[in-house]
Amino acid sequence: MKTTYLSFLGIIGIGFAGFFFITLGPLLVENPDVIAAFKAGYVNPYSSGFATDAIACWLVLAAWVVYEKYEKGIKHGWIALLIGLVPGVATAFALYLVMRMRRLDHN
Repeated sequence: MKTTYLSFLGIIGIGFAGFFFITLGPLLVENPDVIAAFKAGYVNPYSSGFATDAIACWLVLAAWVVYEKYEKGIKHGWIALLIGLVPGVATAFALYLVMRMRRLDHN
């Protein structure tokens, strides 16, 4: 079951990262204005909701990473937080769950 879980996390995390870079990579190479790219997430109420949800999910992940650093000794969660900025929270969350599992398994 653990192998299936880790495989599923890998598929989701890597799959989202692939989708992100295939979809947005050429646009960012053509026009590397990151501020404009961020603003594009707020062009209508629907995209604004999804963009705000992604930001809120990153903040929840950040709170969890910081908490578990001190409570469970899970190191290097900051890497997941950086990955949460690019390509996104889906990849970061999957990575953090794998990191967390590896740390808790060694206890």
